Formats: sequence, C-alpha cells, structure tokens
Amino acid sequence: MPVKWLLTLAVSFFCILPVTHSTAAGQQVTVCIQCHSALTPRLSDPVKLWQVSIHAERGIGCTACHGGDPLDSVQSMSTARGFRGVPIATALPALCGGCHSAITTYYMRSEHGRALGRGGPSCITCHGSHDIKKASPDLLGRKYCSQCHTFEKARLIRSAMLKRDSMLMGYENKIKNMKVQGIETGQLENQLHSLRGRFHAVFHSFDIELIIKESEQIQAELEKSIGAGGTGSGLSAGIVTVGSVLLGGLLFFLVRRMRIDA
Repeated sequence: MPVKWLLTLAVSFFCILPVTHSTAAGQQVTVCIQCHSALTPRLSDPVKLWQVSIHAERGIGCTACHGGDPLDSVQSMSTARGFRGVPIATALPALCGGCHSAITTYYMRSEHGRALGRGGPSCITCHGSHDIKKASPDLLGRKYCSQCHTFEKARLIRSAMLKRDSMLMGYENKIKNMKVQGIETGQLENQLHSLRGRFHAVFHSFDIELIIKESEQIQAELEKSIGAGGTGSGLSAGIVTVGSVLLGGLLFFLVRRMRIDA
C-alpha cells in the first residue's frame, strides 16, 4: 500500500476515533477540535478560547460559523460540505444574524452598522471571535468604546442596560416565588425570555432615545403580566377564573348533597 494512503488512513483514524468521546462539559469532540488541538498555537488557541465561550456552553460548535463536516476528517474542509473558512468582517452580521436576527437588524441600522467595512466595529469587536462572551453591561466599557469616540454615550447606554437588567432580574425572582407557591409560570417565563431578548436586541441600535422608549414599553408589558406585587392582571384573571370554577363545583356539590339528604 502506498505511503500516502497509509498516512491518510492514520490521520482519519486519529481524528475520527475521538468523535465518540466528550469533554468534561459534555461537548462533543469533533474532528475540528481534535485536529486543531494538535496544531501550532495560532490554530490551536481558537479551540481553547471556544471552550470557555457562551457558544460552547450552549452546544454551538465550529461548523455553525465555519461550515464543513465535523464528523469526517477527509471532507471536514470540503466546500461541498458547506465549509466557508474564516468569514470576512463584512459578512459577520449576516452570519451571526442566522441566530441573532433581531440584534443584527438593530445593528445594521446603527452608526456601527453603517460604518461596517469602513473601520466600524463588527460583532466580534465587542463579543470576541472564538471566546464569545455572554451579553452583559460589562461589554460596554472604555476599553472598547473609547477607541473610536468618547465614552459618554456608551456610559448612558450602559447605565440604562444596568437598570433594565436589574428590573428583569426582579421579575425573574417574582416568577420564581410564584413557582415555589405552586403557581403555573410557564407562560410568564416564556414571555420574560422573549422580552429579555427584545430588550437586549434594541441596545445594538446605540440609540439612547429608542433604548429608553423600548425599555419603558417592555417594563409596562411586564407590569401588566406580572405586576408590581408579583401577580399582575393577567395572572390575577387566571386565578379568578380557576377560583370561579372551584366555587361553582363546590356549590353544585352542596346542592346535590342537600337534594340527596332531603
């Protein structure tokens, strides 16, 4: 057998074998991770960075951004399998928008989006490329924002984000308390999750007036559903409905017993 075929077989065996294994965090070890981990720091460091990212935590692997086949060492970088390599900066919003569509819409309308390709920041400027960071007010700091302009506007946006994050955390705690009391909270949890996503998306507009307006609207919707006291009109209406059904059943039972006893 020719030497090149022996080498191909050895590499294939080396890369495919670990696919059935998992990391300590439960992440699947793909041929991308296996092969890149054994390369020079320039090519292996991205694996280490990815392993501590929010993407890794959520089970989003290499192919979500780079394409290719993560289970086939021979065809892993084949364009026929969708491999696209390193995306160019101007293509990043569309790529990230595959999962974060609302955020991308706001970003593209913003001053940042309009400056894309002309030195303006892209998604990875703030969130990182492989060590993707979880969205938080900490990303709005002098380290990034002061590179192109003063920090004043970013400070106002960060302040608004901190305030609204605190508000959302308060509602989250109210929902947890309801659950402890045996109240069904599935619908409220879904609504809070949706509003949180909407709230974080609007921050990518970098329009302070729009951010404040949308934040107030979101707070009004939460007040209506959950309420300042932790029940809210929507939940109270549900409790009243259930209470009416129970009361009706009790009255029916009592009337029936009275007729039987008579």
